[in-house]
Amino acid sequence: MFTRRATLAAGAGLAAAPAMAGDRPLGRAFAGRSAVYAKDGMVATSQPLATAAGLAVLKQGGSAIDAAIAANACLGVMEPTGCGVGGDLFAIVWDPKTAKLHAINASGPAPRGQTLAQAAARAKGPIIPPLGVRCATVPGAVDGWLQLHAKFGKLRLSDVLQPAIGYARDGHPVAPIIAQGWARNFSRFEQGRADIEEFDNAKKAWLIGGRAPRAGEMFANPDLARTYTNIAVYGRDWFYEGDGADILDRYMQRVGGPLTKADMAAYRAQWVEPISTRYRGVDVFQIPPNSQGLTVLQILNILEGFDLQAMGFGSADALHVAAEAKKLAFADRARFIADPDFARLPVAQLLDKSYAARQRATIKMDRATPARDIKGYAGGDTIYMCAADKSGMMVSLIQSNYRGMGSGIVPDGLGFMLQNRGSQFNLNPAHANVYAPGKRPFHTIIPGFAMKGGQPWLAFGVMGGDMQPQGHAQIMTNLVDFGMDVQEAGDAPRWRDIGGPDADGSDGAETLYLESQIGADVRKALVARGHVMASGYQDVGGYQAIAREGGVFIGASEMRKDGMAAGY
Repeated sequence: MFTRRATLAAGAGLAAAPAMAGDRPLGRAFAGRSAVYAKDGMVATSQPLATAAGLAVLKQGGSAIDAAIAANACLGVMEPTGCGVGGDLFAIVWDPKTAKLHAINASGPAPRGQTLAQAAARAKGPIIPPLGVRCATVPGAVDGWLQLHAKFGKLRLSDVLQPAIGYARDGHPVAPIIAQGWARNFSRFEQGRADIEEFDNAKKAWLIGGRAPRAGEMFANPDLARTYTNIAVYGRDWFYEGDGADILDRYMQRVGGPLTKADMAAYRAQWVEPISTRYRGVDVFQIPPNSQGLTVLQILNILEGFDLQAMGFGSADALHVAAEAKKLAFADRARFIADPDFARLPVAQLLDKSYAARQRATIKMDRATPARDIKGYAGGDTIYMCAADKSGMMVSLIQSNYRGMGSGIVPDGLGFMLQNRGSQFNLNPAHANVYAPGKRPFHTIIPGFAMKGGQPWLAFGVMGGDMQPQGHAQIMTNLVDFGMDVQEAGDAPRWRDIGGPDADGSDGAETLYLESQIGADVRKALVARGHVMASGYQDVGGYQAIAREGGVFIGASEMRKDGMAAGY
């Protein structure tokens, strides 16, 4: 069923090579490392220096939120391919004091002064392209940080942001997978250069001598260091209502962009109630729409009716039903998920177990159903990280500029790139996710959380656009159905169903991608059922997790990224 992991040629796809992974003395052969165990605190991110910064904040007496903000700010310097203060943020927090889950939606809206007709005219096509000012929305991450810190922080914000300020000012050695993505992003920008109204600022902020930094090369961003310092000292006033917002406003006027200081000043992140479902005795929590977290819960509801354990991990049967469940849930995702302030969403109905049973009954074990034939309910790049402290607080946090580094637009002297999240709006006036002034777009980023018996068990996430709901479901089935530990659950070979109808109005060709360890016999069986298999290398996301069992934290950071989990 499985083959040994092939080597990954630098800058290329999977290469046939005689060198194979070494043999581990314990656990599953595909696990890249052991899970990390610690008693007093844990941080897991996709960049080791960011993990270390968060851990240092914990050791200074900071809360899990302090550690998460510190690490996230470092990632804005070190992994701009996945995040930054020009983007949005979602988080779920277990607070031991109130014995309650809290969730924040820090996603920003479209400019209030731009109409649907104007947005469509700027798009020059059926969907909004992901480059230039046309796709920039209000960056919500900073207000998310500030509200999380006000509610749960223990250290001064200036202390929390100090590691990131230092790295931005003095530099850090770039990690290898991030370096590869950095070069790929700027290649994409060059290909779409005609769509970017002003590009010199981006090159000044994020390139060295006109090229992306290489692995191990020192990189600094002094403009971002000043931005972080101003946030640390002046907080929201500077970023959303003061000098920072003034700079953005003047820049947008110069390049013809629709975002304004008034848009920034009007923004506030929202505290929301998580939505959940019970999967084989485990309560799984997600952020409600405009996030796609609902889709994770729908996939799990459908899969709950199948005996995945008996089918076997990585079997043709298990992969078939999982891919079919994904397509069913994604049909509803493409139709319904939008800003609930602007659209009526049948969340309760979509989460109903009886609806899942009806959906499950449509799955045929002997053949695949094309995504376009699914009717549904009748009625990008990212960072994910988590942190935990000795009080028992656990934080699941995801933050993104959406596709890659974002829009290609960097306001004068601020050192960060604005997100391209507006490209996820639909331009069809009849669609729930249609563009509207002041409306938040459909959102891919989703932090996950799970509880057992009313107690916090797992903060987890899988970054990567529409891979995220698929990845969350795979992590949960790996843990619950197939008995993996938190590290194995992330390192296990993944699948990704690609294409089909999407919330932005696109409808790409549908293929099923399997990582290389899944053997030829399984692929052949899936092709016989009608699945069209994708070839070459595909992104299957990046995973971090922290579990708590017996009073001990157990951390994981998978081998597909540069990161690590660490505790004390």
